[in-house]
Amino acid sequence: MGIEQRGDRARRPLHALWRALKTLLLGLLALLLVFEEWGWDSLSALVGWVTRLPILAWLERRIRALPPWGALLMFGVPALALLPVKLGALFLFSRGHAVWGLGLLLGAKLAGTAVLARLFHLTQPALMQLPWFARWYPRWKTWKDGLLVRVRDSAPWRAARRVKTRVRSWWRRLRRRRP
Repeated sequence: MGIEQRGDRARRPLHALWRALKTLLLGLLALLLVFEEWGWDSLSALVGWVTRLPILAWLERRIRALPPWGALLMFGVPALALLPVKLGALFLFSRGHAVWGLGLLLGAKLAGTAVLARLFHLTQPALMQLPWFARWYPRWKTWKDGLLVRVRDSAPWRAARRVKTRVRSWWRRLRRRRP
């Protein structure tokens, strides 16, 4: 057996491990993106509805008027502010409080997505004035949209959609039967 063949055989397990790790990470990223995509518009609209209050409407006008770097700070600071909350959830997990940790993590994710979606909606025109942002954001959006298309075309996604359709149909029939 030649040296090249032994080297190829030694690399196979590493290659398989790398592929499995890459698949797992892409799957987790896809789940995160699907969650954010699901909540981005609806949660942003909910926060937009809340901001009809005069003081919050004034705050939104001020945020829209920010220069590009101010908009970047306004968008980035809340994202960083959620980090301690997420670390708190990990602390709860480590102490055996899985339900509380999961609740804190999900609450932070929902609140964070809602606030960041609204802030992005308000700051996007200013952010697009930053050359690096204007160059990279369309690339990110194209990549993310392509990944979401692949997720939605996957067998588990289609199966979940069929289950969702059946449950909705069952629920509607059940509601019609009630007097």
